[in-house]
Amino acid sequence: MAKMEMGVVGLGKFGYCLAETLVEMKQSVVGVDLSENRVKIARELLSQVYRADATDKTALRQLGFHELPVVVVSIGSSMEASILITMNLKEIGVDKVWVKAISEDHEKILYRLGADLVIFPERYVAKQLAHRLAVPGLLNYLPVGGGVVLQEFVVDAWAGQTLRQLNLPTKHKIQVVGIRRPGEVEFSFVPQADTELHKGDVVVVIGNEQHLGEL
Repeated sequence: MAKMEMGVVGLGKFGYCLAETLVEMKQSVVGVDLSENRVKIARELLSQVYRADATDKTALRQLGFHELPVVVVSIGSSMEASILITMNLKEIGVDKVWVKAISEDHEKILYRLGADLVIFPERYVAKQLAHRLAVPGLLNYLPVGGGVVLQEFVVDAWAGQTLRQLNLPTKHKIQVVGIRRPGEVEFSFVPQADTELHKGDVVVVIGNEQHLGEL
């Protein structure tokens, strides 16, 4: 994985968790928050973290945000602040600006300002939970557009059979694209047709959401 330097504006629960995960993935993160306490806590995690008002375009330039390829704006309940910060980041030349939204109207405004991606964490988690409740054995659900989704399942009934024997593309119009054995951390992708599945394996499948639901 190539190392990138990214910015996170707003180090509340979502922003801090995002920065923490990026650091775990060996990425470089520049954090900014107006709260002295949040900045103090983040200093234990980030080598570059500043107390500054991100609604000030000059402050963003002085901190070098115009040189970052990606910046995530994670401002709590202040729609006005996130809108102004998003506008400032695009005006100083940040290529990709991702923003946490708090309402659909907020989302519309952000996209009109040029935000490249708008995130609703609560809505995303709610959809994940709904699919896990409705589909036994489902671990994760990721829509990729056009009715196609990636899903993770724990192997049970398929145990002891090979992918060739299951013949999932023909029978169910889905494809297994990754397998993780019990105790393993990483997935093995593009498995061979003669790969046998074992109880407890985690498989990643791709296909139409309707077909996966029927399966």
